[in-house]
Amino acid sequence: MSTNFTFRDQACRSITNETGVYVLCDLDQVPLYVGQSKDGIRSRVRRHLTSARSDVIANRQVDIWEVAYVMAYPVAAKSEISAFEDNLYHNLNDETPLMNGTVPPRPEELRPVPAPAQIVQVMTDAEILDKQNPHRRLPRQAAHYSQMVDHFLNTKNSAEILRAIDAHFARLSRYHQSLIELKE
Repeated sequence: MSTNFTFRDQACRSITNETGVYVLCDLDQVPLYVGQSKDGIRSRVRRHLTSARSDVIANRQVDIWEVAYVMAYPVAAKSEISAFEDNLYHNLNDETPLMNGTVPPRPEELRPVPAPAQIVQVMTDAEILDKQNPHRRLPRQAAHYSQMVDHFLNTKNSAEILRAIDAHFARLSRYHQSLIELKE
């Protein structure tokens, strides 16, 4: 099943364009990436989903094929963005490794994370169901993993990409297990 760009475009229009922090989540609503935007969350998310000026996409850390949900956390003042992002990143990364290009500083004390102001589904239910099928998901993500490793070895050898490769391998292992469980 191909991407329904009309649905994605309409869904993106509903994302707040306030300044703040956002989370790109996979088909299972598991966080992949935490980012901030001082020029509007909607604008920044659109750039990610179209691969326009997005380092985490260019460096193959996040595969937009897998991005199905966006959580938005607007903040009252731009001066609050970095501290909120730092706290949110470390809370989420402690649960499941994220694929951010850089790791923000860890706050001395993690504060509880509030519920997002929005959770926007940017992929149709049918696409999500189709892509969750281990017969589609595992090969796609194995190929993506291979591209990440190639990019690391031949283009950009960095600690950030290596950390993303490690996080992706853990995800790939879960997808592999899903396929094995289907065959049992």
